[in-house]
Amino acid sequence: MAITFIRGLHNLPPPGEGVAATIGTFDGVHRGHQAILARVRERASHLGVPACAIIFEPHPREYFLGPRAPAKLMRLREKVEALDRLGIDRVLCLPFNERLRSMNPETFIEEVLVAGLGVRSLVVGDDFRFGRSGSGNAALLRAAAARWGFEVLDTPTVYHQGRRISSTWVREALEAGDFDLAAALLGRRYGIGGRVMRGEALGRRLGVPTANVNLKRQRAPLSGVFVVEAVVEGRRFPAVANVGVRPTLGGSDRPILEVHLLDWQGDLYGKRLWVEFLARLRDEARFPDLERLAAQIESDVRAARAFFARRGSPGTADDGGA
Repeated sequence: MAITFIRGLHNLPPPGEGVAATIGTFDGVHRGHQAILARVRERASHLGVPACAIIFEPHPREYFLGPRAPAKLMRLREKVEALDRLGIDRVLCLPFNERLRSMNPETFIEEVLVAGLGVRSLVVGDDFRFGRSGSGNAALLRAAAARWGFEVLDTPTVYHQGRRISSTWVREALEAGDFDLAAALLGRRYGIGGRVMRGEALGRRLGVPTANVNLKRQRAPLSGVFVVEAVVEGRRFPAVANVGVRPTLGGSDRPILEVHLLDWQGDLYGKRLWVEFLARLRDEARFPDLERLAAQIESDVRAARAFFARRGSPGTADDGGA
């Protein structure tokens, strides 16, 4: 990964010639985000400085709402990898804590943008607000820019079918199982992944070995059983996946991704696995015994095979983000 990741203001190098920057949560890095990031890249190239994205961890909604916060579309690692693929040179990740929450807009501009980054160009969305209680707006930014000598550029909102593209809309599409709509909003298929961990080998005993991935999040943006394409070491495979808490096996406090690659032969332990969602088969369910669970899994596998028979099997492709 060529991108430079900087966690916290205290780890920033001297500002040097400055940066072209943008600020946001960028959850999902959807097409609206991509328009902003493309403008940042353009200004960075014009000015001969790095392109920088300022992000926050945890997501501000997680800070304010805790367990009631909407599920994030991607983990921090996945977000940084997406920003890297879009040509961003530097990510400044600020901890969203009480100090940042209560910081007034003028202090944020002076400490983060001017003293910390030496910002030369700041690209924002047309609905951008920042600082304590969202009190910072475009007018305040422009006044500060005139004082400190940087430019502020707006980016028009990106629409799809007359509606503003947003992370909320992507979540709605995923919850509804409308993966074609989600792909249209994201500019790519929605995927999740991680490193395959050792489990209880129950799937193998049931005749359907699975690769298990701890999603390392309190909630996933979707739950159930799905037809997916699995990406391992740059190769794509037809597969069926479960995202959930495994209620038949006593339940888990965090969601787990379980993937059965159709006709796969080999060891996946320790490998990075990425899955892209194609179709929803059913909700996750609790079965009275393992025999009925095994029968349902066999039915899911048949449904996935029928899907790929109609659609055609995936070919070789680059890893989508794991």
